[in-house]
Amino acid sequence: MAHIAWLGKKSPFCGNVTYGLSTTEALRQRGHRISFIHFDTPQGLAQRREDLDGAQRPATVPDASSRPAAWKADDPEVALPYLMKSQVYTIPSPGAQRELRESLERLQPDVVHASLTLSPLDFRLPDLCQQLGVPLVATFHPAFDASMRNLSAGTQQLTYQLYAPSLAKFDRVIVFSELQAEVLARLGVKESRLAVIPNGVDPNCWSPAPQGDPSLAQVRQTFAGKRVFLYMGRVATEKNVEALLKAWRLVRPAGCLLVIVGDGPLRASLQQTGGIEPDVHWWGYEADLATRVALLRVAEVFLLPSLVEGLSLALLEAMASGTACVATDAGADGEVLEGGAGIVISTQGVTTQLRTLLPVLRDQPVLTAELGRRARARVLERYTLTRNIDALEQLYAELVPQGSLAA
Repeated sequence: MAHIAWLGKKSPFCGNVTYGLSTTEALRQRGHRISFIHFDTPQGLAQRREDLDGAQRPATVPDASSRPAAWKADDPEVALPYLMKSQVYTIPSPGAQRELRESLERLQPDVVHASLTLSPLDFRLPDLCQQLGVPLVATFHPAFDASMRNLSAGTQQLTYQLYAPSLAKFDRVIVFSELQAEVLARLGVKESRLAVIPNGVDPNCWSPAPQGDPSLAQVRQTFAGKRVFLYMGRVATEKNVEALLKAWRLVRPAGCLLVIVGDGPLRASLQQTGGIEPDVHWWGYEADLATRVALLRVAEVFLLPSLVEGLSLALLEAMASGTACVATDAGADGEVLEGGAGIVISTQGVTTQLRTLLPVLRDQPVLTAELGRRARARVLERYTLTRNIDALEQLYAELVPQGSLAA
């Protein structure tokens, strides 16, 4: 089995966090050793480390036995110091690059896997891993809209242009769809270094509610028996929740409730704009897994109006839960739902399209039930976590010298 140094995020919550935690846990369950490297040292402690570095720490890397307990070679977690951290990007402290190098020298992993984007250190990883003689893999998460149909798509395209020269130096770059691979190939990343491995979810966790499941009673009681239309994700510009709210307020489907699960920079303003609305429930951020599962099981329709996407884990979770899904064709989401697994709309004119669709979905419960059935079948066919991990193990085997990975 391989020793994988995983460079990823554990906070604040976002799709990258979910991807990293679920993937590394699945790899552990298969017997691989994971050393999780992430930014989790606040500025004050970082400064104290810097002071300690200048006063006491030698220029060479000490033997593991002389380091503090948190630096031991068998420690499954390494915290790097940072100055600022957000859902989008992290600004590391001046000592973070040295901490990263010393951690990798101490851990001596078989492969480094970076779940990007993280920080400016992303651009130093190829040279660092080449110097250490360690294969380097990236999963490249930034959302995109290959058609460049809106301002958010243009902004994300700049991210791709900025990262492409560095990604070209990685041994492998994992993307979620052929469309995303084409974008990077056009920007100079060799096709031989690109690996299309879609996100995957656990269909045993994310599944339709068992017949007569009593655990959903409390959630249903909260919604007073209304039919639930659900959005789950960040409340930010690129997610286009404003367009969804406009459509909902124009239609006001009788007997239905729009539940918005998540938080973000636009939540306060969007909530204030609508005032008190009996058919809109602002749930907020939900950290509890069991509650998120229950919310998707109760929902009749899942709505994702994003302007840009990568491959939404929330969408896959909703599909696996047997919920009818409506999503834009941003990123790979349209590819996931194509062929009848859901309803795909354009990123342009989202409000107009949803204004037409919402009454249909309200009046056709047989349709939503069939869409939910097809959605789950699609996940079982293509987007399970097991398939994702199988592909990851095959990729690692191509990079790690023969004998390091057990069959």
